[in-house]
Parts: sequence; structure tokens; C-alpha cells
Amino acid sequence: MFENFLSYLHAWCFFLKKRFLGLAGVLENAKSGGAHFLYHQRGRFTRPVSHFSVGILVVLVIGLSPFISWDKIEFGGNESRVLGIVDASFTTNLQGRGGIAEYQVVEGDTVSSIAQKFGVSLDTIRWVNNLKSVDDIKPGQALRILPISGVLHSVRRGETVYSIAKIYDASPQSIVDFPFNTFINDEIFALAVGQELIVPNGVMPKVKLWSKPVVSLPTAEVPPTSRRGEFVWPTVGKISQGYFWYHRAIDIANPAAPVVVASRGGTVLSAGWNFPQAYGIHIIIDHGDGYKTLYGHLSSVAVSPGQSVLRGQVIGQMGSTGRSTGTHLHFEIRTPKGNVNPLGYLK
Repeated sequence: MFENFLSYLHAWCFFLKKRFLGLAGVLENAKSGGAHFLYHQRGRFTRPVSHFSVGILVVLVIGLSPFISWDKIEFGGNESRVLGIVDASFTTNLQGRGGIAEYQVVEGDTVSSIAQKFGVSLDTIRWVNNLKSVDDIKPGQALRILPISGVLHSVRRGETVYSIAKIYDASPQSIVDFPFNTFINDEIFALAVGQELIVPNGVMPKVKLWSKPVVSLPTAEVPPTSRRGEFVWPTVGKISQGYFWYHRAIDIANPAAPVVVASRGGTVLSAGWNFPQAYGIHIIIDHGDGYKTLYGHLSSVAVSPGQSVLRGQVIGQMGSTGRSTGTHLHFEIRTPKGNVNPLGYLK
């Protein structure tokens, strides 16, 4: 009886194996045929596939929209109301908001008080709203407010990031680094005619300023006395862009592309063209006490991961790789609490 059962079980297993191999052969042939067909018909299905993908995305957005809160958007840890009109009681500094806000003037408002409320210069409000004088506002009027002191520029045909920066005496790198500016092509920073571009700290040419531009720099974390002087300047050049809420580093520019040295001794964590690619060829050094330094946009490196380096040791050369508009060094000091202003640490 038991032997008959084993014979039956063996026959059943052989049958299943035969069926499985047959099915596997059919699937393999189908896969090969499909691949062969797509290869010879490549390019013909690009549009249908893209339309299908967009359709799926639209369905997902519509389906999930009841669960998304659109009235509040979080940028950089600061919750800001950027859709609709900002009421008079909303006095939080909006440096971390995205894009352009609207503010409705109330009784008692002045251009100066509004500028102070939003942390921008008087001229920033003046230029974006085409104000003729400091008294050219009235209750109920809606004002556009930029997220940073500077100019709002409407791109014209033939203009580039470089030509726009030159008009407003600004850094092209600051335009590229500003997180809410977009480009048709992120590699060459191509612009669309008619798009609005924020020029951080830009100044209108040939105008008399109402006041000195207000540069809203985050307060640098003051290092302990024992840490002062431990960081040295990593290269030579001029500071082309300072430390801002959207650019937690300093840029040191020099067209001569000098060498870059370790600002402080430590161990190299990474060296080369790694993620994120915005830094291009870069180096990160761990200083062993929670502090790290980053050196971005290099043209070459002279160290390798795991290598120990001394303060002042040559680690690479300044360049313009990654998301860069010219030869400069992007230098960060990172702490366990986040990036700090290097100017508070360098000697």
C-alpha cells in the first residue's frame, strides 16, 4: 500500500515538473519575442508610454488630494502660508518660505514696517511692486513680497544667468543656488522667455536707493573659545557669496584656480564626484568631534577616502564642476546641530 502511494506521488511530481518546464519554455519564448519586437520597433511607443505614465500620475494626485493639506507648506522647517493673502497678524519672519508671498496692507503699515516684518529691504518691496515713493501704499492694497532681498526679473529673449547677474550687480552662482529658481536645463542653466527669476541681493541699476540693502544673514553659531582658530582658510580669493538660509556655506572665488587645503586636520570621508552631484568633485573631511568640512566644485582631488590629513595640507584644486557658474570653492562647516557660518570659525 505504501509503495503504491510512493509510486503515485512520484508519477504526480514528474507530471508537474513536465508541465512547469513547458510553461517556463513558453514564457521564455514570449519574453524573447517581445524583446525582439520592442527592439525593432523602438521609439514608436515612447509617446503612448509617457501619456500612460502621466495619466497614472494624475489619477494618483486626484485620489490622494483629500488627504493632503494644501493650506500650509513647510520649507526649511518653517511653516509658512504662501497661498492666498497673508493677514496682518502673521508676523513670523518668512525667510524660509518658498516663492513669492502676497501681503495685504492694513491701517498703520509703512513700507519700512512691512520690510522689517518680512526681513527684506525697502527697495525689494519698492521694485517688485513698482512703488513711486515710500508713501505709495494704502490699506487693502496687495503687495508681492520676495523671500529675500533682491530683484524679481522677467527673462527676455537672449538673456542668461550671467547677463542678468551683471545687470543687477549680483553673483550668478547665487541665482543658481536660490532653491526656488528653475531652469529649462539644469546643466547649462537655460532660461525660458517670460519666466520670473529671483536675483538674491540684486540692485536695480542707476537708481537712488531708499535705504541700504538689508542682507538677512542667519546668526552664526558662536564657537566655543577653545575652538576659535582651529579652522584656517581653505584657499585664497574673494567671497562671492555669503552664508544664507538657502546657502549654508560661503563661496570663495578665484579665476586662477588655486589649490585647496584642509581647513582642519581629520580623516577624509569622501573624495571625488559622488552624490549629490550638485557639489561636483568634492571632499568631505571628518574632524572626529562631530565637526566636518565640505569642499565643493573642485577640479581635482589629491586625497582619497580613509586618508588622514593635517591642517593646511593640500587636498585638491579649485574648479567649477557640478552646479557651478564659475571657478570657486563652496565651503561648509557641518556640526551635529547643522551647518554653521564658516566666517565665525575661520582665522
